[in-house]
Amino acid sequence: MKSGVVALIGRPNVGKSTLLNTLLGHKVSITSPKPQTTRFNIQAVYEDDRGQIIFVDTPGIFGRTPDTLSKRINARAEGSLVSGIDAVVYMVDHTRERDTEENKALGIVRKFKGPKILVINKTDIRAPSHIVQYKFLEDEFTTVIMLSALAHKNTNILLTTLFDLLPEGKQIVDRSTLAQPALNMDSKLFISEIIREKAFLFLRDEVPYTLASAVDEVVERDNGTVYIKAKIITSADRYKAMIIGKGGAMIKEISQAARKELETATSKKVYLELTVVTDPHWMEYV
Repeated sequence: MKSGVVALIGRPNVGKSTLLNTLLGHKVSITSPKPQTTRFNIQAVYEDDRGQIIFVDTPGIFGRTPDTLSKRINARAEGSLVSGIDAVVYMVDHTRERDTEENKALGIVRKFKGPKILVINKTDIRAPSHIVQYKFLEDEFTTVIMLSALAHKNTNILLTTLFDLLPEGKQIVDRSTLAQPALNMDSKLFISEIIREKAFLFLRDEVPYTLASAVDEVVERDNGTVYIKAKIITSADRYKAMIIGKGGAMIKEISQAARKELETATSKKVYLELTVVTDPHWMEYV
C-alpha cells in the first residue's frame, strides 16, 4: 500500500479547505467566502484500497502581516513544510491575479524539495481568468492538475496522482482509534470552528476579522441531547452589537445554522447556548 503526508499550500481563499472537504466526503475544515478562515493546520485522513493519505490543510499565506494573528498564521503554514511531508499540493485560483500573497506562498513552496503538484482550482468559473499569469509555474512542478474543488471535477485525478507519488509504506494511522471528523481537532475545537464559519457566512462584510469563537462546555444529557455553551469573541462593542443584531436576530441566525450542522454531524439533538463577549486582546492568544 501507499502512505504519506501531503500539505495543502496556497494564499487565502484559493479553496484548500473546500478541496479537503470534497476529498474526504465530510467536513473537516471550515469554508467561507472570506480569507483567513483556517487559522491553524488541520490534519485529516483519506483512505481507500490504494493506501492512506494524511492531509495537512494549512492557513492561507498573507502577503502583509500587520497584526500578530496574521504573523502566527504565516508561521504555522511555513512550519508545516519543515519535516515529515512527502508531497505538496500548491493551489492557485485562476480567477484572481497574482499578487504579493501569491509570491510569498510560492516562495515557501519552493523550499520544499519533494514532489509538488500545481493545482489550478475553480475551473468551473470561466471568467475572469488570469491563468496566463500562472503558466510559467508548470516547469517547477512534478505535474499540473486543473480542477474544481466545489464541483468535484478532477479531484479523483488528484488522488490518483498523489498515490502514484507517495512511497510504499504501512498504514500511518489507525482510523478506528481516531475521533472524527479530523485528527487534531477535539470536539470543542470542531464546534467552535463551525460557529465561526456561520458567523462569517452571515456577517460577511459587516464585521471585519475581529471575531473568534470558543466553547466553554459540552454535555450530553440523559435524554441524549447535547448541550453546548459557547461564545463569539470580538474586539469592540460596536462589532458586538452587529453580531447580536437588532433584537438578537443575527446571533439567533448564526446559532440556528451552527446547531443544524452540528446535529447533522453528530446525529444527535443539539441545544446551543451562544453569547457574544468583547475582548480587545483576543488576537494575542488565538
